[in-house]
Amino acid sequence: MSKLKPRPTFKNEAQEAVFWASHDSTDYIDYAKSRRMIFPKLKPSTETISLRLPKSLLDQLKTLANKRDVPYQTLLKLFLLERVQSELQIKTAKAS
Repeated sequence: MSKLKPRPTFKNEAQEAVFWASHDSTDYIDYAKSRRMIFPKLKPSTETISLRLPKSLLDQLKTLANKRDVPYQTLLKLFLLERVQSELQIKTAKAS
């Protein structure tokens, strides 16, 4: 492998982002020495939204969540995730 360039130092993340957007990291990092890392406490970024639901639907959701012993917001996220993944699989199958 050719000699690696020294990695520059940056004053902030924005400066670093601009640099890496225009430079190839393989000139600076030896990926042959890389190791797989596990970050067990890393959580995906979330964004707060406001969602209006009919009271009856919210009551039903809370009832289901109570039966499963989970917070209703968590159950709602699971339901949304399942449906979105299902829809994406359907569209992928139709495209094939």
